[in-house]
Amino acid sequence: MPLIDSKTGRVRREYDVKGLVEAARLMRGYDLAALACAGSGHAGGTLSAMDFTAALYLKVANLDPADPDWSGRDRIIWSTGHKAPALYLGLAMAGAFPPEQVATLRRLGSPFQGHPHWLKIRGVEASTGSLGQGLSIGVGTALAARLDRRPYRTYVINGDGEMQEGQIWEAAMAAGHYGLDNLVSIVDKNGLQIDGRVRDVMDIDPLVDKFRAFNWHVVVCDGHEMEEIVGAFDEASRMKGRPTAIIAKTVKGKGVDFMENVAGWHGKAPSPEEARKGLAQLGLQETVNLDGMTALAGTWQKEADARIETRMPKFGKDYWWNRQPVMKVDMDPTRMGYGRALEERGSDERIVCLGCDISGSITISKFYEGHPERAPKGKEVSRFLSLGIAEQNATSVAAGLAKEGKIPTFGTYGVFASGRNLDQFRTTVAYGRFNVLVAGAHGGVSVGPDGATHQALEDITNMAGIPGVTVVVPCDAVETRKATDALLFQVEGPKYLRFAREATPVVSTAETPFIVGKANVLRMRGVKERMIDAFETVLAERYRGEGERVAIVACGPMVPEAMRAAWILKEERGWETRIVNLHTVKPLDEAALAAAARECEAVIVAEEHQIGGVAFPVAAVILRHLGGGKTPRFGTIGVKDRFGESGAPWELVKEFEVAAEHIAAKAIELLG
Repeated sequence: MPLIDSKTGRVRREYDVKGLVEAARLMRGYDLAALACAGSGHAGGTLSAMDFTAALYLKVANLDPADPDWSGRDRIIWSTGHKAPALYLGLAMAGAFPPEQVATLRRLGSPFQGHPHWLKIRGVEASTGSLGQGLSIGVGTALAARLDRRPYRTYVINGDGEMQEGQIWEAAMAAGHYGLDNLVSIVDKNGLQIDGRVRDVMDIDPLVDKFRAFNWHVVVCDGHEMEEIVGAFDEASRMKGRPTAIIAKTVKGKGVDFMENVAGWHGKAPSPEEARKGLAQLGLQETVNLDGMTALAGTWQKEADARIETRMPKFGKDYWWNRQPVMKVDMDPTRMGYGRALEERGSDERIVCLGCDISGSITISKFYEGHPERAPKGKEVSRFLSLGIAEQNATSVAAGLAKEGKIPTFGTYGVFASGRNLDQFRTTVAYGRFNVLVAGAHGGVSVGPDGATHQALEDITNMAGIPGVTVVVPCDAVETRKATDALLFQVEGPKYLRFAREATPVVSTAETPFIVGKANVLRMRGVKERMIDAFETVLAERYRGEGERVAIVACGPMVPEAMRAAWILKEERGWETRIVNLHTVKPLDEAALAAAARECEAVIVAEEHQIGGVAFPVAAVILRHLGGGKTPRFGTIGVKDRFGESGAPWELVKEFEVAAEHIAAKAIELLG
């Protein structure tokens, strides 16, 4: 169907097959440019999806780009939300906005989030990002059309790796059961996911037979032959009594030779030089203005930076990381400590690692790198088992392994590790008291441009709220390594280890004490060339108060921020600060918290999390121990009841007001 004016019925524009091919080529060019401007994103899958995207938005779907909310429109839902640039460019080519605007992709405040948000752009039908959920949304919209006797159709774009999620098959069962012939799933079958080939990670075939078993009509087509694509959509429109699955066989990275069929380009953006090379291969170097889009992105970023800086508390000098000639730090991602511990201790035959498709990103792959005897072996059983994009299954598989004496660990983004599988972790692992270590990677806002769907801001509350679960949030890569080792071999039962993605300051050493359940106290002893040398760290139970005015209770990357806040307060006000590194959030070191509250005038809890995950349990301890006497002034630093945003990691630390400057400003507010 051509693009129409919904008010008059007039045709706005009609594409033939040749025009669709040209549109898809142009969309690929803008995709490369937008990803290069963003500096992050998913090149491989967006390029593989462009041909059927062009067909869907420009010819097949009933759309009015001038009125994206028109009630008679067809619904297009991107279940595979990481391919958001393809969605944005489909809307742009249809006429919703100029395609050059996608240059602000993944930048703070941009409507073009790393994963689509339906409240930010008209024409986006659903906020997606957690794989496996979009087909269920599509079933819902198709059912609503039936209930209201409306003629609109629903199209859902799925990825082939996404077929590993169990919810896909729950949705497929429901759609087949109700005979939803107004529902079409387009599966981008490019054969690759983050951890490698789909057939090696977790084979989804025979996909055609599986859909048919759920009472679906199935059409298989070449996802890069426009006539076949249009024909497949036409066949789906004529199907009665059954939903249709279009299995589009595609090439990941299509159109750019150095990206084609390379798994490494799944979650990677081209550099400006690589984007220019790709544009040249597409014959678009003169058509897509990469320099102009780069300038547009730069202007947007300058304005975003200015907005952030106006909200930052101001002090006598710039105390930001490594901007002064003193108090320097080295940076290292906390996730590296998890991988290093697994590599070092992986010779223990009891350890079994479960991969959930982001193995390299969370560093669980270090378990087998350099140790081929531990490596995944496709469909053969080894001590590294790839379970694909299936977190719920992985959780319960881990319980079964633990029941038989193994020490299983698996990890994924914290938002999935603590949310998607929460019921499985609660009922199967924790209720059974099984010895399972779950790693919640990329905790907090510092996961950056992937945006809200991938930023774990509720996971501490989720996991700590389950009886008997040990929750540890280490402060840096060194402490993460120690925590991993301790949780594997010293702590029995269910446990959750939370760590960040971005490189953060290293503030501890091999000699720094670490005991699960025992907090540390850090005290600044003077300005030094290296920040790590400026602080003394001791077990809290061995510390005796020195008349500090304020105590900052922190965990994870907020511990280095607390250290920087202590420096600010010492320089600006002459105040002494006690930092309580509460690396074990559950069980809490109540004695350390009670002592800090009893001996300091103010207590501030700093967490890179929704306020309350750490602050509320800490407040309860203080009231329980000091409720009958004088209690300190109490303040919180954390995320203020909001979802995340796309943006650069350190930019988001400022945006969400969890930087050292905000901690220091809170101390001054409390103490005057």
